[in-house]
Amino acid sequence: MIKVGIIIGSTRPGRNSEAVAKWVYEIASKRKDAIFELVDLKDYNFPLLNESIPASMGQYEHEYTRRWAEKIDSLDAFIFVTPEYNHAPSAALKNALDYIYTEWNNKSAGFVSYGSMGGVRAVEQLRQIMAELQIADVRAQVSLSLFTDFENFSTFKPAPMHETYLNTMIDQLVAWGEALKTIRK
Repeated sequence: MIKVGIIIGSTRPGRNSEAVAKWVYEIASKRKDAIFELVDLKDYNFPLLNESIPASMGQYEHEYTRRWAEKIDSLDAFIFVTPEYNHAPSAALKNALDYIYTEWNNKSAGFVSYGSMGGVRAVEQLRQIMAELQIADVRAQVSLSLFTDFENFSTFKPAPMHETYLNTMIDQLVAWGEALKTIRK
């Protein structure tokens, strides 16, 4: 079975990402086709990119970078839970993506986004980044509205239909994750 990291893509105080990621985990962990785990960017406490050697060289100076690289290397696929801040993913998520390189390669990714427009603009930018990191992103995604899936913009209460969308995305993610695992061997 493949291992899927559900990446909590915000470190902002009062963030909604944690509640959304826990919802994703609760639904995903009922499945029998993959192993799922939460990966919280807050646990890594990255400063703004400060590795002096380009990530593609794989020569990491700092312990937090090596620890991040080990975590990402141990996973076969990712579900990025991302807010949309100013039409983009969070700076914390972009920074974490840029810290390493080869550990991302030939893996699959899916997206669960939220924002005033469902976070779709953040995901569009992430799809371009995935291509550069050699991550195959799946077509299906979950887009949550701050207006209809959150009470007072902060208490997460997703519409029931989103569980179907999430499982469709995970179906695609696991299929690609299994296929790409054979390439990495």
